[in-house]
Amino acid sequence: MITADVQLGEGVEIRHPDLVNLYGCIVGDATKIGAFVEIQKNARVGSRCKVSSHTFVCSGVTIEDEVFIGHGVMFTNDSYPHATTDGRLQTEQDWKEIPTTIRSGASIGSNATVLAGLTVGEHAMVGAGAVVTKDVPAHAIVVGAPARVIGDTRTLARPAPKDGDA
Repeated sequence: MITADVQLGEGVEIRHPDLVNLYGCIVGDATKIGAFVEIQKNARVGSRCKVSSHTFVCSGVTIEDEVFIGHGVMFTNDSYPHATTDGRLQTEQDWKEIPTTIRSGASIGSNATVLAGLTVGEHAMVGAGAVVTKDVPAHAIVVGAPARVIGDTRTLARPAPKDGDA
């Protein structure tokens, strides 16, 4: 389901529009969105991003340009979630959305969880399955639960192109 209030940039690719939930969000130019992705209202995804299948981007999350989001990544927007207030089910008025930001060029590995109110810095890399409980500096490589810094993306060796690769 893609609701009428979704703002899609030019060249956005959603291969299975019947298998996503997008509502009240903004998605930038040339971004690719996989199957079974949910992007809620007040969430923003930048240009030239890849959001892989089974990912949940909740309200208040901003993903800047050229970010990779792996399969099954979960974002949160509430540090103290509860179902009820004084015995009645909570509504939007009962809680405050806490913004989270993923800076340009960052990469979030499959099945990572990013807690509310955090920033993942430019060109940082979050390892698969990591639980991000504090801000990640620019260019940091973090892994584990809780995520901890183990390296710097500027020191990663890129594989040389093979013959025939463009």
